[in-house]
Amino acid sequence: MKQSRKFAEWYNRWADWKVEDLFSKKREPGPRRTVYMNENLPEDYLDANGKVKKEHVYATNQVITSKYTVVTFVPRNLLEQFRRVANVFFLFIAVLQFSPKFSTISPGLVILPLLIVLTITALKDAYEDVKRHQSDRRVNHSQVRVVAGGEGWANPNAMEKKSRTFVRGLVPRLRRSTKSKKVKNVNPAGEELVGVTSRRSTEPVIEHDDVPEEHHTHFPHILPTMSRPTAKPHWKHTAWEDVSVGDFVKIMDDESLPADVLICATSEDENVAFVETKNLDGETNLKSRNAVPALTHIRSANDCVSPHNSFRIDCDRPDTNMYRLNAAVRVGNDTFPVDMQNVLLRGTVLRNTKWVIGVVIFTGADTRIVMNAGGTPSKRSKVERQMNPQVFINLLILALMAIACAVVDSILQHQDYPRDAPWLFWANRSGDNPSINGLITFFFALITFQNIVPISLYISIEFVRTCQAAFIYFDSEIYHKESDSPTIARSWNLSDDLGQIEYIFSDKTGTLTQNSMVFRKCCIGGKIYNGDPDMDERDAEGREKDASSVKALPALVDAKATKLDSAQEIQMTDLSSGSSASGREKKQDEKPQADSDSTDTPDPLKAKAIKAKVHFHDVDLEHDIQQSLHVEPGGPDAAHARLLNGFFSVLALCHTVLTSVDPQTGVIEYKAQSPDEAALVQAAADMGFVFRGRDSREVMLLQTPYSSAPSSSSPPPTASSDPEKKGSTSTSPPPEALERYELLNVLEFSSARKRMSVVVRKMDSDDQRLFLMTKGADNVIFERLKKGTGDELKKQTEKALDDFASEGLRTLTLAYKVISEDYYQAWAERYHEATVSLDDREEKIEAICSELEQDLRLLGATAIEDRLQDGVPETIADLKKAGIKIWVATGDKLETAIAIGHSTNLIGRDSNIIVIRGGNEGRPVYDQIMYAVEEFFPESGIIDERGEVRDIDDVPLTPKQSMKPGARRNSTQDEVPPGGPLRRFDTGISSIVGSQNGERPGGFVLVIDGPALGVALGDERHKSILLQLAMLCEGVICCRVSPLQKALIVRLVKDGLGTMTLAIGDGANDVSMIQAADVGVGISGEEGLQAVNSSDYAIAQFRFLKRLLLVHGHWSYYRNGNMILNFFYKNIVCIGVLWWFQIYCAWSSTYVLEYTYLLFWNSFWTIAPVIAIGLFDRLADDHDLMAFPELYRFGREGRWFGMKVFGVFMFDGVFQSAVIFFLILYTYVTVSSRADGWSVSMYEFSTTMVFAAVFTANFYNGLNTNTWTAWVFFAVFLGDVLVWLYTVVYNSISPGWFVTPVYGNNTFLFRSPYFWFCLPLTIFISLLPRYLYKAYRMGYRADDIDIIRYVRKYNPGVELRHEASEEMVYPPLRRPESVATRSMRSVSSLPVRPSGDFRSASRTDMSTGVTSQHRGFDFSMEERGVAIQRLQSNLSERRMSKQHLPQGSPSKKGLAQKLTLPRRFGRRKSNAKDPAES
Repeated sequence: MKQSRKFAEWYNRWADWKVEDLFSKKREPGPRRTVYMNENLPEDYLDANGKVKKEHVYATNQVITSKYTVVTFVPRNLLEQFRRVANVFFLFIAVLQFSPKFSTISPGLVILPLLIVLTITALKDAYEDVKRHQSDRRVNHSQVRVVAGGEGWANPNAMEKKSRTFVRGLVPRLRRSTKSKKVKNVNPAGEELVGVTSRRSTEPVIEHDDVPEEHHTHFPHILPTMSRPTAKPHWKHTAWEDVSVGDFVKIMDDESLPADVLICATSEDENVAFVETKNLDGETNLKSRNAVPALTHIRSANDCVSPHNSFRIDCDRPDTNMYRLNAAVRVGNDTFPVDMQNVLLRGTVLRNTKWVIGVVIFTGADTRIVMNAGGTPSKRSKVERQMNPQVFINLLILALMAIACAVVDSILQHQDYPRDAPWLFWANRSGDNPSINGLITFFFALITFQNIVPISLYISIEFVRTCQAAFIYFDSEIYHKESDSPTIARSWNLSDDLGQIEYIFSDKTGTLTQNSMVFRKCCIGGKIYNGDPDMDERDAEGREKDASSVKALPALVDAKATKLDSAQEIQMTDLSSGSSASGREKKQDEKPQADSDSTDTPDPLKAKAIKAKVHFHDVDLEHDIQQSLHVEPGGPDAAHARLLNGFFSVLALCHTVLTSVDPQTGVIEYKAQSPDEAALVQAAADMGFVFRGRDSREVMLLQTPYSSAPSSSSPPPTASSDPEKKGSTSTSPPPEALERYELLNVLEFSSARKRMSVVVRKMDSDDQRLFLMTKGADNVIFERLKKGTGDELKKQTEKALDDFASEGLRTLTLAYKVISEDYYQAWAERYHEATVSLDDREEKIEAICSELEQDLRLLGATAIEDRLQDGVPETIADLKKAGIKIWVATGDKLETAIAIGHSTNLIGRDSNIIVIRGGNEGRPVYDQIMYAVEEFFPESGIIDERGEVRDIDDVPLTPKQSMKPGARRNSTQDEVPPGGPLRRFDTGISSIVGSQNGERPGGFVLVIDGPALGVALGDERHKSILLQLAMLCEGVICCRVSPLQKALIVRLVKDGLGTMTLAIGDGANDVSMIQAADVGVGISGEEGLQAVNSSDYAIAQFRFLKRLLLVHGHWSYYRNGNMILNFFYKNIVCIGVLWWFQIYCAWSSTYVLEYTYLLFWNSFWTIAPVIAIGLFDRLADDHDLMAFPELYRFGREGRWFGMKVFGVFMFDGVFQSAVIFFLILYTYVTVSSRADGWSVSMYEFSTTMVFAAVFTANFYNGLNTNTWTAWVFFAVFLGDVLVWLYTVVYNSISPGWFVTPVYGNNTFLFRSPYFWFCLPLTIFISLLPRYLYKAYRMGYRADDIDIIRYVRKYNPGVELRHEASEEMVYPPLRRPESVATRSMRSVSSLPVRPSGDFRSASRTDMSTGVTSQHRGFDFSMEERGVAIQRLQSNLSERRMSKQHLPQGSPSKKGLAQKLTLPRRFGRRKSNAKDPAES
């Protein structure tokens, strides 16, 4: 037993050995580095020869995802191919026959088949890899602006040489007019930079910074030139792969980062840059980054190459942690700290920032995103891995056959030689005697029976898989017409793995979702507005891009009227792109600023008329707003009118959104760090409440329908649509068309607070009231509502929230309150003290904020859709029906992950959610998992009687009690979970405790965050219990995970359970996960080609995965498995005939068949039917496989290929070979078939055996084919016809041409009645057992596929899924209902949208013991980001400045404009204390 275990361990280690380990040696991260800018490298960086030392040579920025290079292709590919045991055997046999002692035919012809197999496989692998190289080339040759020129300026930092790939190595650059020469570089002082050379480029595309000397501002414009580059400093367009450490680069808006870049300066105020990191962490909200303060003066190419701007960057060694960086910038004797807030990582995209100038600090393999991805693996399909043991068995059988022949032959020779046997004449020499002849017979037997492992099997598999890849490519059902993207098989040898997937690991952002937030519904004052139905159609058809979706906003007064009041002297820098003119001029006076050119984006504050793109529209809501313009004060609709105005005012003002206007279309655009915020502000604009930006940091301008609405009593002065009737005053007061709000405080959003608030002052009104505007989670807002008021409104809003959440929408609740001036001043003083406190600052700020956010007035709720990819919910639902477990791994926060789980059907209507959290607060991760097992799966057998966790292999397969929801431990038991009883911690989550927790019938879904995973994946103890808990759940959602953790999750399941895994993603953060899985699928989405380049299959939409698995995977696995088994079978038939003959030839390994028949056995006689099985056979049509995902379980369970079915086919071959040999032999030798009575020759009856074997093997293959097409008929009978024609011709060849041993055999063969009688008899007897078995199984043991095939045979037009409710009883079939038939009765067509009810699903946080319902809240934005911190800093500075200014009385300008409605709708001032009705 121990020896067998050791052999199994040895075999597993050999099978798991990876060829890439020899060729893709992982580059060790280098030491700490110092990047030198505008100065020479120090002497200690150079060796004795003046060259830069190896440890100071940095990795090239060339990133290669392919497997081979020109140098490594031949050895690596050969090693991969000789991992197949059969190839090693074929090579041994071929080498053996080069010896004259064992030669059969020409040695060259013997080895030719092996060379053909190796060559064709190598060409296929080369083609696949060339496609990868081409994809890599597209990425590596992307362009970026790199500084160049400037009196010989050069980058002194040394880089490695780029790799020569297939494309670069095999495809020469034909148009190379001048050779690229290396030139030495000097610095501006004329000193040569030691050890540094650069390539002289030809015909570059360059850009100059046009710098007016008087202002020192830069207006870049592209100057394509075909002349030589000038010495003037400029930005040269350079390929990514040529970017070096120490290069100055300029990144423009919406461009991707080519490397890890340290920010020097940006186009935005205070050098802030906004970056989209969804390619790294999956989060869609923008992150803010800021420049290093010491480098903000570097704002042009001239500044970059100036010798006065010399500095050094000290960096820690390259690391996989994408959230930590230890670095410093040294300028002279001063040192400035650098962290991740000052760096833009490769893979991110610059957003909402015109340009960024930075220094490259890490390139290529040293960048964070590449370090988180592994090397390209050499994957082998599961079928191929299962073939190796089968080949081993055949080789073992072959060895036993050869040993038997050798031993018996040696014994017989020893017996017969003393008797002077004539065939042993002269058998007494050293090389020819009875003792040595046994060994020679052994090797001859290996050659005789070598076809037991057919060499043609592998070439046939490669051919079939190539065709299957073509079938996938040409399948119009998985072709995306909009992007012209077919589904591409990048690895052709994994097609059968698609039919055996048990676990799918999916990214969220860009894979399940479209990275687009859409405002769908809202509830205002208890009334629900569902949006117009045609909005969905418009989105689907892309009509929102048409002119019909853009509306002109009401015209404003002259731009002069939009200037600030002359009394306003304090100017603050503007967060938005639309700064005031005065603010911009002041900024330019302070320091040089790079700005855009004359075609800059128009200022939304100065525009007289702009347009707004309409995303959300509701006829009822628009009618209510229009009606509210004419509501009389105190009328029945006045209260709802006030709520409408207040609701959209909060949407339009409570945010940190930036504004801009498209210069071509004039459409106002909103850019936000959070996509939710942009959708909310856009929705307000759709309804006429247009946020126009900020005219200074603290003054927000809002255009509303009420601003220009006529009043019957006292119409306010408004801007008329007629230009001649516009009103303006010489004193330039703010126009009544723009309401002004002074921003006083921003109470930031955080995951603990779950809300955001702003304090604003309504300007230009008679009372200048203060308002607190709040948006946040429903439970947080409801807790802070004023007691005893608006209870009915609260109930109506709660019901609306439940309805929104049940549709998978993300909800947000809005509220406000009016603040008195005295109360605010006292609160603001306490808030300021809290912000400058040295002790417990965060806790004090939260307490002060919470104090203000009380007694709120409810306005309503919003519902935003995180728009899913087309067909995602239906696809996931069907994949779950197929028995595939789906894990989602995302970088988003927990709430977002759960919301997507609901909307995608991953979390069902009645599911129970188990939440495992990491971090310092709450219970340890191990205790959380243990308690979840004990609480919800007490009878699972994971924990033994001693309370210890069993090893995963020791867990009983059949637990005492079904692990279904409801089998949890009684809560009244006295058992105490590990780590003590559950406690409630103050985590900032106010939960509504649900009932019947854990007893819902929908199963369990595990949700675990990144910190908890970091602990759980740290050791085997945690891994074991986490994996066992996950196996008991329907699905798993991993949130806040890093790219490396995604790969570790895949390996946890793949290695821990030995199951087939598939990973799907679309971004660079998914590469490691895709490479770790058995099958990697990349989505060619908006996040680049990194995932596609590393994938095995590339699809355009997640929904295509369903057909790829359920149809192509099902077909490919069945076809390949059936083809391989039939291949082994047909060779056993042939070898069996040869083996039985050894009984009659003294075990001398003599051929009974003429050698050419044996030679062509796998080439012509029997090759076509197995190829037809691999190409055309199918158990069910594609529409049935799509309609019944349950049929996928046959492949998932490995029904069609394995040792058991392999043994059955081998037995069939042995049985049929015995029937063929013995029946024909005794027929011919008992009574001569010749009329003259002479004995028959060997080839006379053996040729009959050939015919019988060929016909039997082909018909047997046909019997195992389920779908007979014209091609199948052709294939089955092709070999039969060929063997007949060959026999007729070959037996007729005269010795005058060349000598054959069968000349004249036709005379006896075809005239013999034995020939014509033996053929049908042997074929019938041979095939009878298989035929009876198939008939019995179809009649009495039919499975789901058999039933569907039967229905299709006799009712081809019936819709099975729609006919499921009818009694479909077919008399010949009598068996219990199966999965498919039960689903036919119960499953109707899938809904278009998921119908999961959040009120039904329960959620248990194991770290806190809190059980809650979830009403869809899922809002996120960057917490404590650079932009919000600077905004807070400016507000604080303004407050401090105001304290030193004389307080002037507020000016009264025109009619009062209140938050709730214009004055004519409000109560009198004396009643304004009640904000709910004012």
